Amino acid sequence: MNREDFPMLDNEIYYFDNGATTLKPRSVIDAIKDYYEHYGANAHRGDYDFSLKVDKMYEVVREKVKNFINADDSAEIIFTSGATASLNMIIDGFFKYHLKSGDEVLITKAEHASLTLPWFVLAEKIGIVIKYIDLDDKLEVTLDNVKKAMTNKTKVIALAHIPNVVGDIRPIKEISSYAHEQGVYVVVDGAQSVPHTKTDVRELNIDFLAFSGHKMLGPTGIGVLYGKYDLLNELKPLFVGGGMNSSFTSLNEYELKSLPWRLEAGTPNIAGVIGLGAAIDYINSIGIDKITLHDQKLKKYAIDKLRKLNNIELYNPDTKGGIVAFNVKGVFSQDTAVYLNKYKICVRAGNHCAKLLKDNLGINNTCRLSFYLYNAKEEIDYLVNVLNNDKILEESL
Repeated sequence: MNREDFPMLDNEIYYFDNGATTLKPRSVIDAIKDYYEHYGANAHRGDYDFSLKVDKMYEVVREKVKNFINADDSAEIIFTSGATASLNMIIDGFFKYHLKSGDEVLITKAEHASLTLPWFVLAEKIGIVIKYIDLDDKLEVTLDNVKKAMTNKTKVIALAHIPNVVGDIRPIKEISSYAHEQGVYVVVDGAQSVPHTKTDVRELNIDFLAFSGHKMLGPTGIGVLYGKYDLLNELKPLFVGGGMNSSFTSLNEYELKSLPWRLEAGTPNIAGVIGLGAAIDYINSIGIDKITLHDQKLKKYAIDKLRKLNNIELYNPDTKGGIVAFNVKGVFSQDTAVYLNKYKICVRAGNHCAKLLKDNLGINNTCRLSFYLYNAKEEIDYLVNVLNNDKILEESL
């Protein structure tokens, strides 16, 4: 789908590492280049034409993001350096002040380090208790298991909508509805979901959402923190400085700006924001529902093909997200990745920053295929042919 729009594919690679980062279409590259070449001033700082244009372009993208995830207000959209920064801001800037020792936070062992580790740090700081929602026999999250994990001390449920290894699509809407009945906050890591499936924060009724631009055709170094307005208004800035204050005096008095600027100290990643806007335009031109269907078709096709090979171990064949975790039997995952690289096939190998998942998988490392809109069935055929070769085992010994 639209492969001609992606210059990286001119290298004749077979790129299956979209869970790590996606390739960039020419329109995104051109938008960033246009900013640097034609109006590369700072944002919210100047009173001259170029700077005023930057202000306008920057805030137009905020509106695009608002519409893309169906937020109530563009002030609920905070630009950050990525999902990791967004999650740290949520946990250290909000929950550090709204939780106390003994309060319980529910996550799963399939979560990414960016969602897991900030809670670990907060547990050290204030004594919260981290508990784990059981995964079912398909490694998926169910509402029943969420209910079983909850107690009267549960204050937060923090989950990826789609985790980066298992690839199940969690029932976030149902979880959120039940959680809010119990007075529990819901935090969603959308790094793997926002690029691949329709994300409507009002329909899901989640409290906070974090995602990154580079996993949705945009540049690296740009991300989004969404929060319900009243909650964001209580979030304390982790960074203070220029651009986020209205005034300060020699008497140590200061006044912060209103949302969203209160949470965006310093010179922002302007080119990143503009590139993110171009990426959203590109995704909208194709249609997020079409991308979802394409991912799911490729996942099913890959599973059907890989199941015919005697040397492949599959770990998540039944989940709906466009992610396949596998190993070649008897071969260390990174040896498999190095072998595939000889054939210009790009896959991820290792624990994928989900180090707790070994408790459920029974293995530390896997290879991961993660699909996106420019992948094709013919690429999967090529991968399967390369994997169906005794040389891979011979070369790893």
